Formats: sequence, C-alpha cells, structure tokens
Amino acid sequence: MDARQAARLLKGVRAAVLAGDRLRTAPRPEIAESWRRMLAGGVHPDRDARSRMLSAAETEERRRASRLREVLPVLREGLLPSLDGALHIMVVADADGRLLWREGHASILRKADRLGFSVGADWDEAVVGTNGVGTALVAGRPVQVFSAEHFVSSHHDWTCAGAPVRDPRDGRLLGVVDVSGPLATMHPATLAWVSSVARLAERELRLRHLESLERLRAVAAPLLARLPGRALAVDPNGWTAAVTGLAPADRVPLPKPFGPGRVWVPLLGECAVEPLPGGWLLRIAEARTHAAATRVVLDLSRPGAWSATVWGAAGSWSRELSPRHAELLFLLAESPRGRTAAELAGELFGDPTRTVTVRAELSRVRRHLAGVLTHRPYRFAEDVEVEVVRPDDPAALLAHSTAPAVIRARLVRTGSGVIP
Repeated sequence: MDARQAARLLKGVRAAVLAGDRLRTAPRPEIAESWRRMLAGGVHPDRDARSRMLSAAETEERRRASRLREVLPVLREGLLPSLDGALHIMVVADADGRLLWREGHASILRKADRLGFSVGADWDEAVVGTNGVGTALVAGRPVQVFSAEHFVSSHHDWTCAGAPVRDPRDGRLLGVVDVSGPLATMHPATLAWVSSVARLAERELRLRHLESLERLRAVAAPLLARLPGRALAVDPNGWTAAVTGLAPADRVPLPKPFGPGRVWVPLLGECAVEPLPGGWLLRIAEARTHAAATRVVLDLSRPGAWSATVWGAAGSWSRELSPRHAELLFLLAESPRGRTAAELAGELFGDPTRTVTVRAELSRVRRHLAGVLTHRPYRFAEDVEVEVVRPDDPAALLAHSTAPAVIRARLVRTGSGVIP
C-alpha cells in the first residue's frame, strides 16, 4: 500500500488501542511497547505538550560537552547530500532527547519549527510521545516511526527514523541521529540508511579512542619498563594502554570518584595512582587487598542516572548502571533468597525461556561487582547489607522499564490499578 493508505490504517489501529477495542491489526512490537509507556505515563494523545526550550547558552554548553560533536562531519557526509532531494532534515539529539544540531531542506526546517522540532527542544518520549528521537533512546536501538505510529496526533503528518549512537569506550548512550520529513517522503530504506551512518559514527569514535590509547602507550611504556613490581597505565575510562608484571586486561573498572593517591580498585586491590598525559598510572600495592564488600547502596532515585556504591574495609567505590543492570540489581535486592535465571527472565521479559540474555547480563554485572553477587541462585552475597534508594515519586522507579516485576513494584507503592 502507498503512504496515505498506510497512514489511514495506522490511525485506525491507534484509535482502537486508545478506545480499548479489539485489534484486527496489531502495531509493530516496538511501537506497541512505546504506546503502553505513553498510556502508563499519562501522555495526552491529542495534546501537543512541550517542555522549556534550552537557551542558546545552555545549548552551546551541551554541544561542547557532547562527544557527538566529534562525529558531526561523519553524520553530515553520510546524510546531508541526499536530504535536500528527499525533503528530509537531519537532527542530532543528546542522551536526554535535547536537539543540539539540525540541518537539511529549508522548507522542511520551517515546518519542523511549527511542530517544535527545533534546536534546544526536548523530544524525550515522556514529553512528546512516541517519536524517532525519544523512542530510540528508550529502546536503545534504531526505530522508525511512521505517521499515526506517533502517539500524539499533531505528529501524524511526519515520518522519522532514529538510530542511537553509543560511546565505544563504555557503551554509554551518547544520543540519537534522526532523519525526519513529511509523510509523503517516507521510504522503507531510510531506517537502514540512518542506522548505517550511526555505525560509521561509532567507528570514528572507536578509531579516535584507539589513537588516544596509542598516545598514552607511547608515554607509559618506557616508564613502566623502569618500574619494579606490578603496574599498568589506563585511560580515564579504565582501558589498558600498557602493563608490567601482570597479565594484561582490556579494561579495569575504575571507582568513582577517582584521582591521585592511594585508591582501592576492584580486581586489583590497593593502588598508588599518579596522573599521566591522557590517563593514569596504577602501581599495585604488593600486599594486595581482597577486602570483602560489606554494604551496597543501589541508588535509583535519579532517572537515567542509576548507580551502585560498594563499601568494604578498604574503602568504597561506585559504578554507573545501564537500565538493564539497574533492573537486575533491583530485582535481586527485592529477593534476598535469590532468583534463578528463569525466574529473572520471567520478571524482566515475561518469558522464562530467555535465560541466555539474563545470564549474559549478570555475567557482566558480576565482573564489575566482584565479591558482591553470587549465583546458584543469583543473589547478593550473604554478608552484604543492601540498601535501595528509591525516587520520591514511586511511579518514577525505573520509569522507562517495561519489566513486569518493576511495573508491579510501582503499582504496589502507588496503589494504582492495572496499567493497559
């Protein structure tokens, strides 16, 4: 079917969902998930809500702080030559959904202004509903949103395709590159095109990272060759540039805050830390400390900024958590006796067969929280005191999570009914 026929069909699907009617045609899974979040969050389907625009100074400050500025030439080269002819615009947003750069066909830019799709605007999914920027940020994967797949009706004349860009150093979500345009400009290949350019941007960031490690190695290798004992040089994210006296590891998890002096480092023990150009020199104390963790604070109080802080006899250290790792640790904190992989899969995905995903994610968590988690079943170690810091608003607990167990935890605290 052509674009207008597809738009009419999708408007009927959306109307049926809003009315609670039985569906003849189901929305795509990623769109259905987003609509459920919108219904649970109270986003109005026919009211164009907007948050405060960033000032020019605030926008410029975010641009300077964003690593996406380093790959703007790659994004422009990959997308802009075709945008004028296709009547599209390119938008680059940060991890908060704030639009930082926008380029493309002049007439489409004017139409975008009327929609509030302009530099400094907030296109977080919770603010403006299902869209190529905010929904891609929540889903963590490329998303195309066509016509009435947008939850808010004022966006139905548009189609957009957004792909997240991650920092290859730590997997952190940097933001989204999005191509948007009027309904008639939709093309099935747009999402694959935008996704490919996003991957090129990540490749550029990876090359820049490898170059920075080579520069650090050039400084550190001669120094390490003269040092007795065990030592290594790492960049600010813990990636190893050079080692002496021990087996090399690709990366060492660094505690936060981190700086010069005597520091307890997970997997290494107590280290003497000294600054190097572009990184740190870690000299491992000969009397290596294996102090067991005694307390863990799981801080879920700030949306999108979750962390785990571990205390032991040698000090404390913190680690930021991805959405999935925050979910897993929350579920384990709520289950002192532990959970099997199948039980966790059911609580996360509603599907107890997805154990491979759960085991892989928990393997990553346990590497960073050595001595804190045990398995068979998965649980916090018996002697570890666990505290969960929740948001003041119970409904804001892991707000974007669709895990059945997390949704139930919100409902119990708020006393709400069943979310559609």
